[in-house]
Amino acid sequence: MEGAGEQSGPQPSQPPQAGDHRICDGDFVVLKREDVFKAVQVQRRKKVTFEKQWFYLDNVIGHSYGTTFEVTSGGSLQPKKKKEEPTSETKEAGVDNRNIIDDGKSQKLTQDDIKALKDKGIKGEEIVQQLIENSTTFRDKTEFAQDKYIKKKKKKYEAVVTVVKPSTRILSVMYYAREPGKINHMRYDTLAQMLTLGNIRAGNKMIVMETCAGLVLGAVMERMGGFGSIIQLYPGGGPVRAATACFGFPKSFLSGLYEFPLNKVDSLLNGTFSSEMLSSEPKDSASVEESNGIVEEKQTSEQENEDSVAEAPESTLPEEQETMEIVSEDPDYKEPKERGSKKDYIQEKQRRQEEQRKRHLEAAALLNERNADGLIVASRFHPIPLLMSLLNFVAPSRPFVVYCQYKEPLLECYTKLRERGGVINLRLSETWLRNYQVLPDRSHPKLLMSGGGGYLLSGFTVAMDNPKADTSLKPSTSTLDLKKTEEPAAKKRKCPESDS
Repeated sequence: MEGAGEQSGPQPSQPPQAGDHRICDGDFVVLKREDVFKAVQVQRRKKVTFEKQWFYLDNVIGHSYGTTFEVTSGGSLQPKKKKEEPTSETKEAGVDNRNIIDDGKSQKLTQDDIKALKDKGIKGEEIVQQLIENSTTFRDKTEFAQDKYIKKKKKKYEAVVTVVKPSTRILSVMYYAREPGKINHMRYDTLAQMLTLGNIRAGNKMIVMETCAGLVLGAVMERMGGFGSIIQLYPGGGPVRAATACFGFPKSFLSGLYEFPLNKVDSLLNGTFSSEMLSSEPKDSASVEESNGIVEEKQTSEQENEDSVAEAPESTLPEEQETMEIVSEDPDYKEPKERGSKKDYIQEKQRRQEEQRKRHLEAAALLNERNADGLIVASRFHPIPLLMSLLNFVAPSRPFVVYCQYKEPLLECYTKLRERGGVINLRLSETWLRNYQVLPDRSHPKLLMSGGGGYLLSGFTVAMDNPKADTSLKPSTSTLDLKKTEEPAAKKRKCPESDS
């Protein structure tokens, strides 16, 4: 059961900040209609397609998050006025639906009549009202059936959209409903468990290794609130942060975000890592541009292209695939011809590569301290080699959480950790989720529920004891065992003496 978005607090004239509650130009928002979500960026004169309807987001600028808009002629959005619904006493309803026959003849209006009403510019509310008046069986239906009929017709003919603020819950629900494969079938309640078990809080120094399109990274950044540091380990040419861009974080959040290639972790552990190893990496494989929370990524591998969701026209997307759109465009990016000479473009590219190299060196220095406050792993790779290597960078008495879609790899990881030692309170868990419909006189579990949301392996790191310390403990434990065995023996001698 999901709630509505946040509201209130007017600050339209200032640049977007973390505490603003008014929609500004360039903000990332989520469009909501019933249980369908879609993430877009607010841009003037930018046509947006959502649920078979197109419109412009110009008029949403300056309004509060959570405002419901109605699509009018010409693709313009206007705030919808709340109308008082008629009380249940004025409704005429039948006792049951046993005499209602669905023969397709109960509606007097034809499709041509409905199309003519749309062409005249009649609003969806009036069309729904005319459908009710021209239905011969509406008054014979029960009150619950009437509400269901009205809700169904409103969804079809009323063009309303609610603009909500992006959050971890909304984005995780959006990804899981549309394409769960991009987030490794991680359900939103499982993500909430990861944040809790990992003790994510402001001021932490976290290590995140994920291949969930940046959703887990964005959730950690939102929980930390821009305080602390995050080291993201990425495979391939560059990190994928398509979902992270949808959060719309300000630049202050990005200052504490570091990235480090996963293939350099072994050299960092062995002490053979050097700055020359970073300079030898191919720089054209990923171009990450950050501007006010906008992260544009250009990847060459097929998997990384699948992790980024781009806008597509309505004609090429089916209805169920239009629930989400991620638009990550950098207004500062231009082609080499538009930027000026080719030399300037090359210098700009070299400058960004040098900045990226410095950030990698800073991330390596943070990892070398080996005092991270937590570890989060949620990737499509096998967790054993990842966890065995990354646990060396985590300080003692710190939590770690590993997510996997299947439990068998986590069982192997559980066994390896028990053999290795240095961890306690190992726990392999799976959350069970069922949604409920909560309505007057008809609250019940929903008919459809999720079959599974993945598995979690969690625990805490501890300092490894020396072998000498283990041998010194053996005499003390043996003397205790002797005392325990001697006491019952003395009692047994007294028993026959009392009987005689």
